[in-house]
Parts: sequence; structure tokens; C-alpha cells
Amino acid sequence: MRYAFKVQYIGKNYAGSQIQFKNGEQIELPTIQGELEKALSTLICGRDAVNNKRPIKTVFSGRTDRGVNSLGQVVHFDTDKTIVASEFIYHLNEILPKDISVTDLKNVNERFHAQKSAKRRHYRFEFINRKCKNAFDGDLMRIKYGINIQRMQESLDYLKGEHDFSSFKSSGTLNPSTVCFIENAECRRVGDRVVIDIIGNRFLYNMVRTIVGTLLEIEGHNLPSSHMKDVLDAKDRRKAGATVSPYGLTLLEVQY
Repeated sequence: MRYAFKVQYIGKNYAGSQIQFKNGEQIELPTIQGELEKALSTLICGRDAVNNKRPIKTVFSGRTDRGVNSLGQVVHFDTDKTIVASEFIYHLNEILPKDISVTDLKNVNERFHAQKSAKRRHYRFEFINRKCKNAFDGDLMRIKYGINIQRMQESLDYLKGEHDFSSFKSSGTLNPSTVCFIENAECRRVGDRVVIDIIGNRFLYNMVRTIVGTLLEIEGHNLPSSHMKDVLDAKDRRKAGATVSPYGLTLLEVQY
């Protein structure tokens, strides 16, 4: 039987969502997947299964980097055990680290695939736009110069639709496909925070963080919003802005 659920996490203490390998060997780094599989294995297979390295395998809707948070990551796993959702979720959350939690466990069709069945993903990036620091800013990036929200929105509008996003991909992108469809991209000011929402069918490695870096380059150098189109059309990573900090980036929702 196949089960799927949502996973919420604060990514600060983890080396990303996915277990990592080098030369075919697993690298011993703290990851969301590692903690989740260990907890699932303990509940479903018993502690001996964990000790013998026979954990339940999980499939995530997508990879998030070190420091990135989630409110709506979707994960599926297979087991021959029948699971009572409410009871299982309670016990799973009790043994997971305090910065990881799960919800909405459902029995799904075996054709369901957390990654391949996803139709769209919604990311949000937030940063502080204020000259002086505040003790409650946490890890959010603080931009001291003024931000023109209207120009930033005009810049984001160039990204809507289907495009080759080669200019915004990291050198660590393994998938050769660089075409993505951005359904919506909006920004707004909430007090002294700037909130950027981007919804698309798929995202390249570090794509959202590089888009934000390009927006800040436009704002920091008072460039026209059309600079975003120039960067997009160039299909050259060297034309885009820096890849900003992962703190402030959250995977809000995955839709199927």
C-alpha cells in the first residue's frame, strides 16, 4: 500500500531535504529525509529494522536546499502494513525532531508519485526591508536600501509563462531540462517585509533564490524592470544576480 502525507520543517539545522550520496555511498549529514525514514522505520518495522539499515524509503515532491523551510512538502512511501492515520501521525510526530512535523496522512493509489504527479509548486520568499536591525528578524535577509514594489512586480511579470530558465539555474542542476512554466509571480509589502510568491510547474536548482537575487540587483542599481527580460533571454547564468540566502524561502504548497 502507498501512503502520502505533508511534511512541515524548518530547514536551518539540515543539509537539505534529501539524503546525499558521493560515489554511491551515503554521506552522513542531517537531512529531512534521513530523519523521516528513521522515524517511519521505527514505527513500521521496529528498531531492529533501523539498526539493520532496512528503513522505509520515501519519495519527496521535490528537493529543498539547506536552510529552506516547508509548510507543504509532500512525501509518499510504501508498506504492506495497514496504518490508522490519526494514531500513526501522533506517534510519528512524537519521535520526529522538534523542527519536523507531518500531517494529512492518506492512503493513495499506487500510481500516485509525490514528485512525478505534482502539477504545480508554490514557493514564498520573504526578506526585511529596513535600515536598522531588529532582535526578532531571525535569519531573514535584511535589505537596507529602498525597494520599489511596482518595479519589482513589473520585473516578475517577465517571468510568467513558459520559458527557458537557464539564466537562473545553479551549476549543480542535474536535470538537463531548463524549461519551466511560471503560472504566477507576485510581490507585496507587509509592514517592513517584502513577500514574493512564485507558482510554477517545476523549479530548477536554486532558481527562486537566483530570481530574488536578480530582483535585488535591479533594485540596488536602479535598473529598468526590462533587465529581467534581458537576463531571461540571455540563457546565461552569468547575467543573473547572486543566489541569495536560503533563509526566508519556504515551500508553501504542492498541488496535484
